[in-house]
Order: sequence, then C-alpha cells, then structure tokens
Amino acid sequence: MEYHLAFSGLRLHPTLVQSVGTLGFVTPTPIQSQAIPKALEGRDLLACAATGSGKTAAFLLPILHQLLDRPRGTTRALVLAPTRELGLQIRDDFVGLARNTGLSVAAVHGGVAMGPQEKAFRTGVDVLVATPGRLLDHFSRDYARLSGLEYLVLDEADRMLDMGFLPDIRRVLRHIPTPKQILFFSATMPPPIEKLTREILRNPAKIMLQRRAAPAEGVAQWVYPVPSGLRGALLVELLQNGDMDDALVFTRTKHRADRVWKLLNRKGISAERIHGNRSQAQRTRALADFKSGKCRVLVATDIAARGIDIEALGHVVNFDIPAVPDDYIHRVGRTARADATGDAITLVSPEDEGDLKRIERALGSKLSRVRLDGFAYEAVPEERLEVPRGQRIAVIRAQKAVGRSRAAAKKAKEEAAVGSSRPRRRRFGAGRRS
Repeated sequence: MEYHLAFSGLRLHPTLVQSVGTLGFVTPTPIQSQAIPKALEGRDLLACAATGSGKTAAFLLPILHQLLDRPRGTTRALVLAPTRELGLQIRDDFVGLARNTGLSVAAVHGGVAMGPQEKAFRTGVDVLVATPGRLLDHFSRDYARLSGLEYLVLDEADRMLDMGFLPDIRRVLRHIPTPKQILFFSATMPPPIEKLTREILRNPAKIMLQRRAAPAEGVAQWVYPVPSGLRGALLVELLQNGDMDDALVFTRTKHRADRVWKLLNRKGISAERIHGNRSQAQRTRALADFKSGKCRVLVATDIAARGIDIEALGHVVNFDIPAVPDDYIHRVGRTARADATGDAITLVSPEDEGDLKRIERALGSKLSRVRLDGFAYEAVPEERLEVPRGQRIAVIRAQKAVGRSRAAAKKAKEEAAVGSSRPRRRRFGAGRRS
C-alpha cells in the first residue's frame, strides 16, 4: 500500500473527501491508507497501530461512506470505546467528518442522565458511540433495541481489557444482531485480545503496523531523577522556567491529582483536573478550557490517557511513573500525534527505579536521564504532596466517629425534648383528699 496517496485516492465519497480537506488533512496516515480501502471492501478488519496514529478516521470514514445512501431513522453502526472522554472525542470527530452528509451521531456514556440517550435509541441515530457499561444499562430497557445494526467498531480494545470490560463486551455482543462488518482496532495485541478477535472476526484483513507497544516516533522521552518530596517543586520549576507552554500531567491517584492541581494554581500556574470523582460536566469543561488555552496545565489520572485528543499538545509529564509499561505508552501517546512532535517527561524517584526498568525493557532502550540546571535538588520539601494512605484513612474514620457521636447526641436530645413535652399522667388517687 502506498502511503503517499491523498484522501481523494482512497475511493471515498466526494463529500467526505471535501470534509477531510476542510479539516486541513490532505495525506492519510499509514493506518488510514491501509485500513480504509480494506474496510470499503466490506471485510472485517483487525488493525494494530500506535495511539495517535489516526485510527478514528480510519474506521469512521469507511462507515460514513457506506451509510451515505442508506435510509435514516435506524442505528446501523455502533462504536464501543473504553472511556467517556474517548467516546466524546469520537463523536466530535464524526461531526467534523460527516458535515454536509446529514448523518447523525449520539454518545452513550455514564456520568450524565439517561433521558437524552434514550431518545437516541428511540429515534435511531446513524452511529451510536458508547461505553460498554452504560450501553448495558440501556439494554436492560425495552426501548434499547439495535435490530438494524450492521457495523460494529471496537476501539482501543486493549484498554478495554485493562479496564476489565471484556466480559461486558461479550454481553454486548449477545444483545445485538451479528454485524455484517466488524472493525477491530487496538494499540497492542495481548493474548486475551487475540483470543477475542479469533472469536468474533471472520477472515479479517490484518494490518499490523505496531504489534509491540511503543511511543510514536516523534516523541522525545526524558527522565528527571528527583527525590520524591521534591516532585512538586520540580514540576513547578519546569513549568515556570522551562519551555513548556502547555502540559498534560498524569498522576497515580485522584487524591494526588487534586493536590497537584492545588499546588500549581497556588504557584500561579493555571491548571484544571480530570479524574473519576469529577462529574462529566466538570471533566468536559476542564478539557475545553485546556484545549482553548484558558488553562495551561491539565492534571489527569489514567482515565484520560486514551480519551484526550488535543491538537499539537507539546508536553506530557508523568508526575507519577506508571507501574505498567503499556500505561506509559498510552500516556506519552497523547503528544506527537499524527506525525507531530512532542516531549514526554517522567519524574522518577529512587523507589521508582523498578518500574522505570520495566518500561525500558518493554521499549527496548534506555531513556535519557537529565537534570534541571539551577534546581535545588538538596532542598527540604516545603510540604508533603500526599498524606499517606493510612493517615488519610485514620482521619476519615475519626471524622465519621465524630459524626456518629454528634448524631447520637442530637437524637438523645430530641428524644428528651419529646419526653418532656408530653403531659404527665396522674397516678390513680393522686391529689385526692383522704
């Protein structure tokens, strides 16, 4: 397959080629060059390519092409995605690619009311983008029937495996008719995913641009050794005195994300945060503020590692090194997307060396260690960024104990007040004269 073809050479409908051009794309990426012609033949497709390689257009464009001349009012395509962020990104990409086609899309995910999503099932949108859990919630209702479904896409299948969604995927498959075409996309191909592909795909066309996990070629990777207590100070220094105009910062826990977010804003660096305890509205607003430049830093847990698509994102920072090498790949894959370039910075403390070595073994190379000139590596930390888990649990238990004591005291006071307000019953014979 020739990678230098323009989109006009992929036998796509002229309306779609025009939409792609309007978005500023002329030359398809390698995964798009190979996947789109195979998908247009109507074959099942198994595609393995790096995060950020353009997989979304690789499956949306051939589906849109095949839906253009079909009657409306029936949902004919279902896209399964592991996270709500990724689902919303796919929906937004659909809107850009499907302009002037009249085709409709709806996103089905948790964190929001089910009512508007129910309407999409009842009226029938052309393409439904859904997370497995919320889709199964709808399948428990009578209105959620996809009897006209013809196309199924599983996107970021390995991430769904990581998140424990494989049983949910199998349940989804039992609720829908056998699609006439399945497009299966994954950044890596671990054994459970290979097994699933053998079960559901029929003589698929295979595109293996990347079977082994690896960052995009345009990612420059740097490791900054730093004492654990000085991570926050080093991050602030990098943002204040370095060349980072923007940064997506990953933390290990939701609690640490909140603490890093507070630290950055306290130091005058505009930041927002995304994690599982934030509502969908809050997460959407945070991402919008980051994309628009309203805030400079987005702090996130791994929930966002595969659901954030930001054009020309320059820097990804692993504030906490991930324990799993694949998670490292997915994090740093947020930068250097679509043949762009970017920097991935990982802050590593002595206790993290084991995790770093596992990542380097998976990459097949040693990452460059660097030091920030002028940074006080011997300084005493101003504060602990994270209260130890045991101490946090002790505080929570103490707060609950105080709450229970107050509730018991309040109840006793109320019961005493009720008792004192009741009229006293006179004993038989009381007050009589003898």
